[in-house]
Amino acid sequence: MLEILALIFLTKKIGDMASRKGIKPMPWKIFTIVAWIAFEFLGIMLAAIMFGNQNLFAIISIGILSAFGGYLLVRAILEKQPDRIDEDIDRIGSNDLRP
Repeated sequence: MLEILALIFLTKKIGDMASRKGIKPMPWKIFTIVAWIAFEFLGIMLAAIMFGNQNLFAIISIGILSAFGGYLLVRAILEKQPDRIDEDIDRIGSNDLRP
């Protein structure tokens, strides 16, 4: 349950970051969910190979940490995207900026 809440919270943060950059947030939210699930699955498979089926705590821990790594990957890719160009500098002196 906590994992789902964390995924919802982190997906919302990715969407906000994409909106600030002037990018559509929905594809980035979907990419975050897909990366989370894929990295979690890969982490669980790797941990099961390394520790065997007996050490369930280690398998789940590595799976969750790998899932968070998927979020960090999406965040790093999004941070490298160019920011939205602020066009307020072009409107200085016009009536558009007055309250």
